[in-house]
Amino acid sequence: KVITRHVWEKHKEKVRAHRLSSTGKYLYKKRKETIERSFADAKELHGLRYCRLRGREKVQEQALMTAAAQNIKKIANHLTKAG
Repeated sequence: KVITRHVWEKHKEKVRAHRLSSTGKYLYKKRKETIERSFADAKELHGLRYCRLRGREKVQEQALMTAAAQNIKKIANHLTKAG
């Protein structure tokens, strides 16, 4: 029997090793505060929990509008802190 590795296996091992290092663990903990929080805000504050529209294009449009609103809020908050 011949056992072959997937072409990406070497790269997946590198990523896994980085994630399990002390730096990777620190960054993974920060993920809760940034990425996961962004999705939670989109669901809670911007109505992304339920789609009001039907069809893939309209749902995609709602998701893009939600992301745009979040980006505008982030820019506004950044500008008020800088000023």
